[in-house]
Amino acid sequence: MQVIKRDGAVAEYDRAKIAIAIGKANAEMQSASERATGEEIESILDCIEGKKKKRMLVEDIQDIIEQKLMEQGHYALAKTYIIYRYNRALVRKANTTDEAILSLIHNSNKDVMEENSNKNALAAATQRDLIAGEVSKDLTRRILLPEKISKAHDEGILHFHDADYFIQPIFNCCLINIGDMLDNGTVMNGKLIESPKSFQVACTVVTQIIAAVACSQYGGQSVDIRHLGKYLRKSREKFEKHFRDACPELSDEEMGKLVDDRIQDELRSGVQTIQYQINTLMTTNGQSPFVTLFLYLDKDDEYLEENAQIITEILRQRYEGIKNEKGVYITPAFPKLVYVLDEINCLKGGKYDYITELAVKCSSKRLYPDYISAKKMREIYEGNVFSPMGCRSFLSPWKDENGNYKFEGRFNQGVVSINLPQIGILAKGDEKKFWELFDERLELCREALMVRHRALLGTKSDVSPIHWQYGAIARLEKGEAIDKLLFNGYSTLSLGYIGLYEVTKLMKGVSQTDPVGEEFAVRVMQHMRDKTDEWKKETGLGFALYGTPAESLCYRFARIDKERFGTIEDVTDKGYYTNSYHVDVRENIDAFSKFSFEAQFQKISSGGCISYVEIPNMQNNLEAMQEVVRFIYDNIQYAEFNTKSDYCHVCGWDGEIIINDDNEWECPNCHNKDHKKMNVTRRTCGYLGENFWNLGKTKEIKARVLHL
Repeated sequence: MQVIKRDGAVAEYDRAKIAIAIGKANAEMQSASERATGEEIESILDCIEGKKKKRMLVEDIQDIIEQKLMEQGHYALAKTYIIYRYNRALVRKANTTDEAILSLIHNSNKDVMEENSNKNALAAATQRDLIAGEVSKDLTRRILLPEKISKAHDEGILHFHDADYFIQPIFNCCLINIGDMLDNGTVMNGKLIESPKSFQVACTVVTQIIAAVACSQYGGQSVDIRHLGKYLRKSREKFEKHFRDACPELSDEEMGKLVDDRIQDELRSGVQTIQYQINTLMTTNGQSPFVTLFLYLDKDDEYLEENAQIITEILRQRYEGIKNEKGVYITPAFPKLVYVLDEINCLKGGKYDYITELAVKCSSKRLYPDYISAKKMREIYEGNVFSPMGCRSFLSPWKDENGNYKFEGRFNQGVVSINLPQIGILAKGDEKKFWELFDERLELCREALMVRHRALLGTKSDVSPIHWQYGAIARLEKGEAIDKLLFNGYSTLSLGYIGLYEVTKLMKGVSQTDPVGEEFAVRVMQHMRDKTDEWKKETGLGFALYGTPAESLCYRFARIDKERFGTIEDVTDKGYYTNSYHVDVRENIDAFSKFSFEAQFQKISSGGCISYVEIPNMQNNLEAMQEVVRFIYDNIQYAEFNTKSDYCHVCGWDGEIIINDDNEWECPNCHNKDHKKMNVTRRTCGYLGENFWNLGKTKEIKARVLHL
């Protein structure tokens, strides 16, 4: 049996330790009659072991000891044991992080080191962030969270995300109001950055803003590229004036060619600045900024032609890739690219179909861009088209005092996720028990989300001037509280979920793609959505339903449940739980059927969602991918392609690096297994990952079947 300590650490059950603890309380008794006999102590130990659990919380063990002592009539001894337990708790509160921090420094804390596939946990800058995170998690668990929420987290009932940053008054993800910051200027490190006069400078300022924003929040951010169009036009106007003044004898045709050449050069340089800066800048949390570029060709945009040029160049450079240390072009993880399909570029004869064809070519080799259907998005979000915050988190429509929709300059306060499979395991097919337990746990999630909300209340704008004072989110006064931005749906609070496939399998014995399973799965999803809508109405806060990315959580929940409930076929035996509402990664289903099926859940999970299909190397069959992209436009709001993009430094292999029978990454050509001598890029959640993964996510990646 394993014992779960208060800090979440796992230790093997030790009968002798418990006997010693009771013995210490026993020794303080004045008379023999007040003491427990050896047989009575043995009976207490037998009772604990008789539970036959694979995993027990240390608090539950201590509760059993107290209960049995009182049943035996040893009230004074029970009281002494309770005092002993309290004194031990005081000792624990003094320090609980030594082991976790030292194991990070010694590179042996695999759980923390493998939480994020885009963090190099061996680097000093990353370790500094991880060490601070361990302190934050410890304080959060022991002091900041209500005991029942902390216990629910440890038992895998729910997951309180980003506890490693919770001690600070910072939030999750956002849509940067980049248009306001470029047009009206901003301030960084006390220095005024005025509105740019050219495209190249605008690109540089954008990357500076991205880096500054990333340092004061823990989730992703998004930038709408449409705001750069006007600065490309400013550059054109500047070059035209220069050549008119310097070379008045030139014909319009000659001057036009010179201007076009200069614009192309500036366009290439500006986009390269964005790509290089994002991939080489290190934020204070030891990684590249988690940033998404939103590529939207809006037919009503004054700068549509300029933005078409910018998007084309972004896709061209992403297709080319970035050189690794060996000088070989590889796939970068950032920035994530999200390309919008609309009437003018949905591969049905539109003017900008040529850009979509380039996007498809880019996806076939570099995985990005992902695709948003403007048509389907308008159906869900009151006619609006806007970027996700980071990889998949979506805002709810919100109007300002003038009745205008506003999305940029808004954010997510935080996430708490519910473990759906565990409810199914405990319900054992009994639907009445399932729904009762479901509601109890949803209420726990609500309380945990309110803890997140209350933690931000009273925060002063000074904690992050780039966000609150200089335009990324707002332009508040120095010393002003951010409270007004936390209410009335301006920002969101996300209820995440994981394992719709597994809970359906447990309750109905079939996948959610089976008609019986589908009916149940839709009810589960709709129930969560109804709850978030109910909470929103009751509180005025922006509660939303969100499909958790679950990079490390897919492993954590499955591991906890396997240790507690044992091996359950198609549930805990796999080593991972399935992401959000997704079809089981092992299920044979074609791309069109998968997208059609999952589209129904995107409407319900409007606070965050994304669907994918797994594809082989399609670089020689782009027509097939284009057919899927046409299908996306008509059928699903947000979708992506998963393929492989690898390179072996030892032999130069640029095909797929495989996961062998021992769940190790291995070059199939030279059998290199050294992570330092290979580049492997895979879809981790909505983002790409390039620093390898925990065992659960590795098993999930290995189990994925092709859909095309």
